[in-house]
Amino acid sequence: MLSRRNIRIKVMQILYSMSRDPMLTKEEALRRYRESIDQSYLLYLYSLQYFMQVAGYSKMDAKRKSAKLLPSEEDKRFTAKLYENELMASLKNHEGLNHLFELHKFKISADDDNVRLIYTSFAKTDEYKEYINKTGSDNEGHQKILLELYKHCIGNESFTEVIEDRYPFWADDKSLVVGAMKRSIKALPTEDDFYLVHKPTSETTVDFGEVLFHNVFDENDTLLELIEPTLKNWDVERVAVIDMVLLKMALCELMNFPTIPTKVTLNEFVEISKQYSTEKSKDFINGILDRLMKKLHKDGKIVKEGRGLVE
Repeated sequence: MLSRRNIRIKVMQILYSMSRDPMLTKEEALRRYRESIDQSYLLYLYSLQYFMQVAGYSKMDAKRKSAKLLPSEEDKRFTAKLYENELMASLKNHEGLNHLFELHKFKISADDDNVRLIYTSFAKTDEYKEYINKTGSDNEGHQKILLELYKHCIGNESFTEVIEDRYPFWADDKSLVVGAMKRSIKALPTEDDFYLVHKPTSETTVDFGEVLFHNVFDENDTLLELIEPTLKNWDVERVAVIDMVLLKMALCELMNFPTIPTKVTLNEFVEISKQYSTEKSKDFINGILDRLMKKLHKDGKIVKEGRGLVE
């Protein structure tokens, strides 16, 4: 589920923490990095269960409508088909998935206030009303409304607050979690362990992420020596901490990862600087890396494998 960009961001955050806290050891920093990886997967699983609970609230809605002394025709037509369908059944009856929910102590009450608020808000949408009033919905119709429900969830303040309270990395991992959730919904109904597809691989988290972390930490002084001459009128002390961390990471990636194109490395770190550093950082990062790449090429320190990997 995690892309290399997500891994770069997590490594950047750990290295930044180390620069701010001299007492933070390499071992502890690596432990925090690994924990952040685990949390990203748990965020996906928690989002999946919360989504299921919001859909499940339709049963309580059906019960409430049927209990009315004078139910309207609309009340009489209402069913909990948002939850009671083949697609949702493949989730709620999935032993492996339920085991993971129990293992990680995901306990979300069906009458949770936020679950109720999110469902109630969704129930007012034209898409849901049309779905409820349509007789004989098929799996395609169920899938369409479930995707609409999830879209509504991630745009709902109550849902976002719940997620952010439990998982501080939500802002960093949101795009990937949303993508994983949509793919999971589109794959329903399923009996497979579909959620394992979204579990981070060691190829990304260890072979790339941990190696990048070790390289930057171990080669810190050498990297600084390479960067300083390119700063021109800039004093090292005046460079934003995040920018310096990004420059060191980019250098390590250029020199130590032969299968990653130089253009990809340059673009990735410029994009990350836009999101996490100052307004002027993207131009600063782009300019310094351009100078560094020319020098590294000249010195033969950038060796890439395959055609088209060096720009």
